[in-house]
Amino acid sequence: MGELDTASWTRVFREAAELGVLQVHLSGGEPASRRDLVEIAAAAHEAGLYTNLITSGIGLDVSRLERLRAVGLDHVQVSIQDSEVDSADHIADYAGAHTRKLHLARAVVGCGLPLTVNVVVHRANIGRLSELVALAVELGAARVEIAHAQYYGWALRNRAALMPTRAQVATAMAELGGVREKYRDRLVIDAVVPDYYARRPKPCVGGWGRRSLNVTPSGRVLPCHAAETIPGLVFWSVREHGLAQIWDCSPAFQAFRGTDWMREPCRACERREIDFGGCRCQALAIAGDAAATDPACELSPLHHLMTALAEEASAAGDVAYAYRGRPVRQPALAGTQT
Repeated sequence: MGELDTASWTRVFREAAELGVLQVHLSGGEPASRRDLVEIAAAAHEAGLYTNLITSGIGLDVSRLERLRAVGLDHVQVSIQDSEVDSADHIADYAGAHTRKLHLARAVVGCGLPLTVNVVVHRANIGRLSELVALAVELGAARVEIAHAQYYGWALRNRAALMPTRAQVATAMAELGGVREKYRDRLVIDAVVPDYYARRPKPCVGGWGRRSLNVTPSGRVLPCHAAETIPGLVFWSVREHGLAQIWDCSPAFQAFRGTDWMREPCRACERREIDFGGCRCQALAIAGDAAATDPACELSPLHHLMTALAEEASAAGDVAYAYRGRPVRQPALAGTQT
């Protein structure tokens, strides 16, 4: 099935606004590969939605950025893989990727659009958080999002190549405190402890089916961006149903909404309406059951397994990982010799 056309996206944005949605993230894949991206951004703006473009920069130039700003685009988010060029290009698996991203980031700020720099943290770059934040400041970003790799899909397959050690995580979190203080009047820095080293889970997108939804390019509506990794869920499409009907009634949104689906220890936990049992996709990946307590929680009977998996994976050293269907060598770890 092909992607939704411009008219369909215009309808979806209007229905989203009527449902009470306040902001939309145009993501992908790569949203700039759509020839009608300017028209899509305009439709989101006209629906009254705060509109954020999440992009790698492919397919964007200054002229297109200026057109996007002119039709009401509010914000741009760019991911930076590392502060070192060779490592960043290696992680992106694309020569020249880092230079292109820096050029795009500067163009975003030059066009008068707010910029967020997103950094996905793993073993290859966790030792350079200070440098990455400094780079974001130099680019003119107003916000940095430090997001540790989430281990499902491609990252789960490559857990042994990506998992940082406990010592690296502790060092990075301590370093981050100083970085926040250094830039507290210039930059918002969002960061959390990686799940595999946490004591309590984070609520999945604010709680399954409570605060957000994802519409795929083909029109399926998901409670979270990785929900399709859970077998057996039925996802309704905006091609056949209105967005409000999907939000209220679709089987996928009903599956883990609220607390009635929970088992112990979640059912009796005082935090059940704070973290809502944690991440369903992570529960599936570790426990083999999407309805289980997220093993990131220390109350889970499988929490020790998650800790053991983290220790085992982080000790793997400089190993190959599979990227886009072929093996690639992981770059040397920061602060080590090979």
